Amino acid sequence: MKLDAIDLRILDAIQRDGRITKLALAEKAGLSPTPCWMRLRKLEKAGIISGYHAHVALRRVAPVASVMVELTLANHRQADFDRFERAVRDIPEIVCCWSVGGGVDYILKIVAANIDAYQRLIDTLLDRELGIARYFTYIVTKTVKEEAVLPVSLLMPDVA
Repeated sequence: MKLDAIDLRILDAIQRDGRITKLALAEKAGLSPTPCWMRLRKLEKAGIISGYHAHVALRRVAPVASVMVELTLANHRQADFDRFERAVRDIPEIVCCWSVGGGVDYILKIVAANIDAYQRLIDTLLDRELGIARYFTYIVTKTVKEEAVLPVSLLMPDVA
């Protein structure tokens, strides 16, 4: 699907406020409500909009430990990657997992109740024999920036 400047304005607006009204969205997009709503539905159908979520200030709910983990598998066959990735998808504390190039295979973001809970999670992963060769733990001491809004229009300057 080819996007235009109006689509980018819609994407920007709904990222900033997923509960925006049809009228307010149309105003921000520079369209009347019906064509704007039709474009929104088209973006959803195309899978460009994959869902709507609330951003929860978790530390206001409970104390948490945020941990970044660099992880390397012992073997690099496709079956090894597939087995590890299937396991990761089923663990709710692993909130992000990126397969990366370079000196490690994966970078994970884990949110646990505390450091002990994090270590129990890692021990469980190791016990499951998922082929983990080594891992490095980085405790997040302060979140400087955690932006949920993606800079779509900056990534597509020819469209905007």
